[in-house]
Amino acid sequence: MATPRRFLPSIAALRALEALDRLGSASAAADELSLTQGAVSRQLQALERQLGVDLVRRDQKRLTLSAEAQTYASEVRQALNQIAQSTLRVQAAPLAGTLNLAILPAFGMRWLMPRLPEFARLHPDVTINMSTRLEPFNFVGEGFDAAIHFGSADWPGTEALLLKHEQMLPVCAPDLLNGRDIPDPAAILSLPLLHIQTRPKAWAQWFESHGVPASTGLSGTMYDQFSTITQAALHGLGVALMPDYLVEQDIATGRLVALHPSPTESRGAYYLVWPATRSKDPALVKFRDWLAGQAQPEDPLPR
Repeated sequence: MATPRRFLPSIAALRALEALDRLGSASAAADELSLTQGAVSRQLQALERQLGVDLVRRDQKRLTLSAEAQTYASEVRQALNQIAQSTLRVQAAPLAGTLNLAILPAFGMRWLMPRLPEFARLHPDVTINMSTRLEPFNFVGEGFDAAIHFGSADWPGTEALLLKHEQMLPVCAPDLLNGRDIPDPAAILSLPLLHIQTRPKAWAQWFESHGVPASTGLSGTMYDQFSTITQAALHGLGVALMPDYLVEQDIATGRLVALHPSPTESRGAYYLVWPATRSKDPALVKFRDWLAGQAQPEDPLPR
């Protein structure tokens, strides 16, 4: 069903509204849009007539937006950003396709990158642009087509493909133990713990899964990425709870020791997520269908 014309104001009028909201004055908006202040005012008046709503307060020739208009302008800004991103995508690869992908640094490097040469060979017409993001974000505001996400498949407004479950191991440098024996998980509480910002409950959940009350004693230093927390563990600063695929080599060479004999599955998993509204995008469909064949949650990662 076609959207009624009254709900589709002109782009010029919406740009004037957005600029006034963001810049705070009609003169600044006029400068940015290469218009006169009178032209900006006329665009806003035309928008008000079309919507049948007063959006602008006019006080001694100064234009300000009502609270409702500010909310509307914020939503319009997201829509304009999405239009701009779509336009850039079409201009960059009008026939082939471009996929703007947000990735997690460690998982992207160790799981996705070794697999991408196959995708490039099978689909040379698709260009993948990648940027790292550690937290979920607004797809409209960021302009990504998809993201590699850790957690559960509950990102609002998205669809998801399970890529891999995660197995966790507590590890530390041998020197940190100083000859001490760690006979059971409870003994780890006597050592300094290293935490990662994106998994604030990871240690509590790990201890709980091993029957260890850990309501207290979980203080420690915080790190933002697995690369930095790995270095902290290697330098003897504490015990890190790490995905097994990230520390297997360091354990094998003796740089780190595992303080539990077997990995424990975490409560989250790795997913490819994408906005439901973009599910039929040709480049995304090719990438998603190919990645579905790579999604083998229990298989070892390529070395």
